[in-house]
Amino acid sequence: MPAHWLLLESIGVEAPAEDEAVGSVRRMQGERWARVPRKAVEVVAGEQIKLGAFLDNARRRATELSEQRRAELDELGMRWS
Repeated sequence: MPAHWLLLESIGVEAPAEDEAVGSVRRMQGERWARVPRKAVEVVAGEQIKLGAFLDNARRRATELSEQRRAELDELGMRWS
């Protein structure tokens, strides 16, 4: 399993079911502030992972990601905005 899957699963992000429709959702301003902060760090298998930086960088570089990487993140329920 790729490391980014472990990171996202460690914060409770689950991949949608195969028959589940996935689309963009309008978010209230308060919900936008509830995102993972850039400085957030998670410990996975005894190793510190900078999850907030990973998510922030992925969002900022979304157009530069390969189709496969973006699809993997989409499968895990990545919120791009």
